[in-house]
Amino acid sequence: MSNYRFARHIAAPLLLLSGVATSDDTLMLQSASDLTPRPKAEQDGAVFISADQISGSNEQQINALGDVELRRNNGVLTANEVHYQVETDTVQAAGSVVLKQQGLTLTGPELELQMSTQVGSMTQPVFTLDNTAVATQFSTQTLNPRGNADVLNFLGEDQYRLNNAAYTTCPVGNDDWYLRVKELDIDNTRQLGTAHGAIIEFKGVPILYTPWLDFALDNRRKSGLLAPTFGTTSKSGTEFSVPYYWNIAPNYDATITPRLMTKRGAMVNSEFRYLGDTYRGILDGDFLPDSQTSTNRWRFFGTHDQTFTSQLTGHFVYQRVSDDAYFRDLSSQVSSTSLTNLNQEAVLSYQSDWWRAGVRVQQYQTLQDPNAPVVPPYKRLPQLTWQGTLSTDSGLDVNVNTELTHFDHPTLITGNRLVAYPSVAMPLVNNFGFFTPKVGVHFTEYGLNSTATTPAENVSRTLPIMSVDSGVYFDRDVDWFGGKYQQTLEPRAYYVYIPYRDQSALPNFDSAQMDLNYSQLFTENRFIGNDRINNANQLTLAMTSRLLDTETGLERLRFAVGQRLYFTPQKVTLPTGVATNDTSSDLLASLGGQINSAWRAEAAIQYNTQLNRTVRNSFTASYRPAPGKVMNFSYRTISGEINQIDLSAQWPLAPRWYGMARYNYSLLDKRVVEGLAGLEYNGGCWAARGVFQTIATAANTTSTSFFIQLELNGLGRLGSNPLDALKLSVPGYTNSNDIK
Repeated sequence: MSNYRFARHIAAPLLLLSGVATSDDTLMLQSASDLTPRPKAEQDGAVFISADQISGSNEQQINALGDVELRRNNGVLTANEVHYQVETDTVQAAGSVVLKQQGLTLTGPELELQMSTQVGSMTQPVFTLDNTAVATQFSTQTLNPRGNADVLNFLGEDQYRLNNAAYTTCPVGNDDWYLRVKELDIDNTRQLGTAHGAIIEFKGVPILYTPWLDFALDNRRKSGLLAPTFGTTSKSGTEFSVPYYWNIAPNYDATITPRLMTKRGAMVNSEFRYLGDTYRGILDGDFLPDSQTSTNRWRFFGTHDQTFTSQLTGHFVYQRVSDDAYFRDLSSQVSSTSLTNLNQEAVLSYQSDWWRAGVRVQQYQTLQDPNAPVVPPYKRLPQLTWQGTLSTDSGLDVNVNTELTHFDHPTLITGNRLVAYPSVAMPLVNNFGFFTPKVGVHFTEYGLNSTATTPAENVSRTLPIMSVDSGVYFDRDVDWFGGKYQQTLEPRAYYVYIPYRDQSALPNFDSAQMDLNYSQLFTENRFIGNDRINNANQLTLAMTSRLLDTETGLERLRFAVGQRLYFTPQKVTLPTGVATNDTSSDLLASLGGQINSAWRAEAAIQYNTQLNRTVRNSFTASYRPAPGKVMNFSYRTISGEINQIDLSAQWPLAPRWYGMARYNYSLLDKRVVEGLAGLEYNGGCWAARGVFQTIATAANTTSTSFFIQLELNGLGRLGSNPLDALKLSVPGYTNSNDIK
């Protein structure tokens, strides 16, 4: 358990007393007449002593008094009095004994050590370590650990025992927390520490006790109990869990976590990770006999990636839960509670120099909200793909995309779909612009299965597709607002022609209409999937202008505007869609950038020129003058669907105190989508944080959670973990321990 790494730093410097020869300006144990150079091993083991007074025999005992300094290799021992027994290779030190090496300072009243066997003891040792770097989940903390013990016993080379030891990372004069251990054994040969009777004491109050634990002294993984967590949610009650980490092998490990919920019972979570030269994966699952629902509830997640050869790879993912409400009841993260379709797929891919092929089998588990039901997506059982790309010497880019898929569904029409789309483009590019004509043919054929009312049939669609993409680039140097900038002007025109084909008789296996955005203006088809190909005789006109800081290259401002012009009516629709006679798409415009080192803002609007009204807009701004100081604001609307305001912040309230908050409110639904309020205090060598969170988990339900956590720098965290929630809810949040 890496939380107790201080033991490693105690152990390493104790190797410095390991030789038999001493030398000093006053007394030399080596004969002055012997001028033969000593072997390097002897030089490395040489002991040098200096003191106010030195007496004794160079073959029996050396006695040093007053400001004694003993040096060996890179270590230094100082004391008021040192006695060195030459025959037994034993050193005795008394009076203000100080041992220093490799950033460690070890002090005490007495030390006795048989150097060749490394057996001895030091009474009342006090140790300090300088600038110890400890990696945390989010950063690397620089600590100055210190501690003490009643006795430090040397049990042999790299073997040590401390009795009644204490450890903290708090600076001298601050005793806010201590780890107190009745007995601590250090085995530096195996990099293993074993503690008996360990107590964590905070503000003089014991808060955690364990009768036994062992831990690694370096960064290697070690089996053992991890820090317990606790918290409370409105749906599950008070929760308590104690993870156990099992280091099975260097490339295999597992974490088993019992989780007790007062309103639901005991859950067990198990995560197994594995890694090989050509593969890696995770198996993760929960099991809960839920006393509230009187059912067995479970979750399983598995993923595996395999490299068979340099060209052939595989991917597998499987997700499933016992019931539709699993995440809404048991998760405290919006990203989980909003899950609808859980992916289950296996993919085999082959990559060559100019072509690639793949086989996919895919289906989903659809989690239904009774207040907002959805139609489950089709299964792909299987899907075969092949894509090829070639660039010829004449400057042509040849692309071929093919796909053969069998679609299955329990309630909708099923069948096979073959797609082939070869195309040829000729990109003409120079340093001030580009011009790219492209032609292709999109062929689709369906083999549909019989239904109760419709016999099996084959239908097809063939569409030529032609496009021309072009743009130019202008720039100039300007001096604005006391700064030097480069302003660009980048107009672009994109024309597409696709003749109309009646597609109302075709099924819709995987097509949906894209959300209109700036990049979508430069696509051939406004539908995703291959079941609908829009007719097009249209021209997109757009312009982008950027303001670049010539000194830093930072984009201070960016303005973009674009619109698609339709020269023919849009006749192709989805089964529930309606054809339109609009002569243009909505107008899209955005303005934003990094205004200065602290401020960033972005505004975007989608304006319907046919109805003369805004159908979508968003505005975001963030103010981040320094770590720990952040304010975020956003407002977005989609006509008839979304009207939300979102505020979040982290800000110092007083010395060492930070406040965190988020307020995401739906004006349309008149409800809070997510609310969060928290406080964090940095005690210098520890931090405490408490967070209250409420989230909308379904159409008419919410879940509330409370997190409280104590972080002891360099030791670990106790309590429920709010850091993931804070980083997701407050963009730019910084752990107070990382704020300098």
